Amino acid sequence: MLDNGKNGSNPLRGYANTPILPLSKACAPLQEHLHNLSFYVDMALEDTPEQPLDGLTIDESAAIRLYTIEWDAPHHSLYSMLNFHLKATNRQELLPYFKYLKLFISALSKLQCVPSLTVWRGVTKNLTEDFPLDSRVTWWAFSSCTTEMTVLENNMYLGREGDRTLFSVEAINGRSIRDHSHFVTENEILLLPGTHMVVQSQLSPAPNLYIIHLKQIKPDEELLELPFEGAHIFPKEMHPWYWKKRFSIPMIFLIILIITGVIIGAVLGTRKSFIPNVLPCTNPFESFGSINAGEYPSSIVLAYFTNDTYLDAAITVANESSVIIYLGDPTNILHSSKIVTGEQPVSIITADFNNDTRKDLAIVNSGDNTIIVALGIGNGLFQSQNTYSVGSSPSSILSDDFNNDNKLDLIVVSQDSNTVNVLLGDGLGNFIVSSNNSVGYYPSFAVSADFNNDSKLDLAVTNSFDNTISVLLGYGNGSFLNHMTYATGLYPTFLISDDFNNDNILDIAVTNNKNNTISILLGIGNGSFYSQYTYTTGSAPICLRSSDFNKDNNIDLAIVNSDDDSIIIFFGYGNGTFAEEATYATGNYPVYLVFGDYNNDNNTDLVVINNEDATVSLFTGRANGTFVFVQSYGTGNSPISLTVADFDNNGILDFAVVEQTDNTVSVLLGIGRGVFQMALNYTVGKNPSFIISSDFDNDNNQDLIIANSDADSVSVLYGNGDGFFHPPLNVTVGSLPSSLTSIDLNKDGYIDLVVVNNGENNIRILLNDGNKTFYMYSNYSVGKSPSSIVSFDFNRDGNIDLAVTSKDDDIVSVLFNRGNGSFYTSANYTVGKSPSCVICADVNKDTYGDLIVANYGQNTISVLFNNGAGIFYNISTFIVGRYPSSLVAVDFNNDEYLDLAVANSGSNSVSVLLGISNGTFQSQIKYTPGIFPTSIASGDLNNDQKPDLIVTNGKSNDAYIFLNNCPK
Repeated sequence: MLDNGKNGSNPLRGYANTPILPLSKACAPLQEHLHNLSFYVDMALEDTPEQPLDGLTIDESAAIRLYTIEWDAPHHSLYSMLNFHLKATNRQELLPYFKYLKLFISALSKLQCVPSLTVWRGVTKNLTEDFPLDSRVTWWAFSSCTTEMTVLENNMYLGREGDRTLFSVEAINGRSIRDHSHFVTENEILLLPGTHMVVQSQLSPAPNLYIIHLKQIKPDEELLELPFEGAHIFPKEMHPWYWKKRFSIPMIFLIILIITGVIIGAVLGTRKSFIPNVLPCTNPFESFGSINAGEYPSSIVLAYFTNDTYLDAAITVANESSVIIYLGDPTNILHSSKIVTGEQPVSIITADFNNDTRKDLAIVNSGDNTIIVALGIGNGLFQSQNTYSVGSSPSSILSDDFNNDNKLDLIVVSQDSNTVNVLLGDGLGNFIVSSNNSVGYYPSFAVSADFNNDSKLDLAVTNSFDNTISVLLGYGNGSFLNHMTYATGLYPTFLISDDFNNDNILDIAVTNNKNNTISILLGIGNGSFYSQYTYTTGSAPICLRSSDFNKDNNIDLAIVNSDDDSIIIFFGYGNGTFAEEATYATGNYPVYLVFGDYNNDNNTDLVVINNEDATVSLFTGRANGTFVFVQSYGTGNSPISLTVADFDNNGILDFAVVEQTDNTVSVLLGIGRGVFQMALNYTVGKNPSFIISSDFDNDNNQDLIIANSDADSVSVLYGNGDGFFHPPLNVTVGSLPSSLTSIDLNKDGYIDLVVVNNGENNIRILLNDGNKTFYMYSNYSVGKSPSSIVSFDFNRDGNIDLAVTSKDDDIVSVLFNRGNGSFYTSANYTVGKSPSCVICADVNKDTYGDLIVANYGQNTISVLFNNGAGIFYNISTFIVGRYPSSLVAVDFNNDEYLDLAVANSGSNSVSVLLGISNGTFQSQIKYTPGIFPTSIASGDLNNDQKPDLIVTNGKSNDAYIFLNNCPK
């Protein structure tokens, strides 16, 4: 029963005076009140990771998890009894809960308030009389709500029969507890006790269905005591753009609500289930794409060079002594042109230097100690350049008005001179070198801001070799005071300035390249700063930017990690502290980052330069600050190969993973919605390397076969059809078996086996006698170090043929089947370096089986087209991540063209290449799995009729699930 605040309850106070305790001790007073509580406390603690998200301690995260656990019937759960006592007029029986409340509410207060949004809550009764229009109500219990309208489908919450009330709540301080919940697939928003609201409207769009619209407001008095000093219950109050329209928006919202209600009523009255609207698919897993960027791209700026509404880009290409201009258009395709610069351009900025409303460029040339100013003419082209000499080895540049004459000036950082150079502008695009200012040892980057609030611009500079930053306070005439220094981490390379703690005083964040941290230095307001505190990042942070990515009015950070090919997002709390949110894969060796609204959707997008593979990565932002959704499941040590099938015959896909170090295979059974049970483990041979599944004994149950490299055998596990398997039967094969394929080679109705023997440079045919026995039929030589095999009728003669990759020869060999299970070699085809995996698919829609090969040593894939007679031609090559080891071909975005997904072991990424036509593919889109992805498979894991991905990760010992976001 929902509490409408009419029970006379007083504000919730007193619990905050109790000490904060570990979860087991905080729950000790409740042992006599809740059945088997210690069991559920242990469960919550065991399910909590060692490093919980959002900066919570293990006990804090487990306290939230315990709240979400459902006790076994008929016993009451913790959340049920806690909320019962919270709603009671006499809260005497709530006292034993105070220690738990202290821990629980402390944890919730550390979570960010979700941005203001509408959440839903359903009750199976008519409550309209309890919520009259314009009345104020208070919910004293913790209230579980959702952002997903699929709550309508579930009889547990609302159902489709009888009286039902659906609350539509405009919440302002809800907490998303999904990352700390026992139910990881539910997007639960929790409202705190004392949530105070005004009834805005009521609507009945269908028989027995009532919608009540509530708007949360701040109460006149404190209804929930703060758990500790400095805690926050509500987000910081700010007046956004719509403040002046605050009277018209409620009316608009009411109209929208009425329309929504009519739609809901129509849905519930005419359909069996509710299907929410699906956004158009921009890419399968909502991450990013890339474009080529010349040899050794080093810096980038975004601007509107053609004065249209689509962002353009200018990229310095150091090894080509040029700048590439990419002009954007409505299709998000960038068209390029090039301008010549000095030697080794390394940094670039854009501004209007001559006051003609057109964007100009200033480019730093490290190789000849100059800068170039190129004036724009408004159509994406630039006029002749002016060149200015600066200090030795200039590395970065910035522009602002440093002498208060309303004309833009330039600051250039010169590394070998240990100076910053000031060039004053005349407003016509010309500059005069004014002064040189000494800073620390080997300066690398600078920013300008007013650090002491005197309306004059100051400078902050990173000094890489002495592990400091220099702060130079400006006089307002283009000159600066001698610098003050502040300690940072090892080898600071980049810094930014922003207000991280919402005190209207500028702060500084610095990347420390050599000890994998960022430093935060909070400003005091007089131009000085407090000592640093640090956060651990990825490997070799080299660049960072700040923005409010998740629209909570707090500044967040994006950090580029060059050595592990990633960017990491830290969400800010608004008090100068941050919590790591997510990591996303980039191209090879990212070095620079900028942001802007690239696709005009009012969300911040990110653009990253990748130095080693000469690409630019484009990340499309979403309003909640995220880019991709994944789930992971623990496996044994060193998982290397997997297969997907329905092992328990329940219509839901399962998967099996082989773990090299443990000599085991783990079977994870699916329970729907992309969620899997704990693994069932079976011991196989030594150093298992590959797994396949099929029905080898014709009992309509899936079986498993695993190649055991160091045992020179394969293990056959016959399935019962209930998810369990018989103990393995081991069959001796050749030396170092590395790959398998299964097919009926001799047309006797039984699935046979082909084993790739890496140590003997051959393949072995094992025929199935149908009585759970495999016998050797023949061996066939192939190239050196064979690594992977695939079977298909390549020449369309009705017999299944084979294709085998050989790593040391860089070839794929095609063997034709005579029809009786014997083979002859057709041809060898040269592909990329060290091919590791081969698959077969019809990529150009001509009905012939083509070959796709992952080239481990070249970071590419090769596509070989079949002419229909088993002859392959016109090999195409596409760039992917480092050390591609496994791939699949599936139509991920439902456009009737096959796409590719590749697991890249060396760059800890998954590349998705969307098919276009005629067997060609777009540039890769990268997603982040775990560490050292080794194998990839695809299937519909959540029964939504869309192909998803599973990736095993050899060094993080887990499997990642990527659920497909595209429409059907």
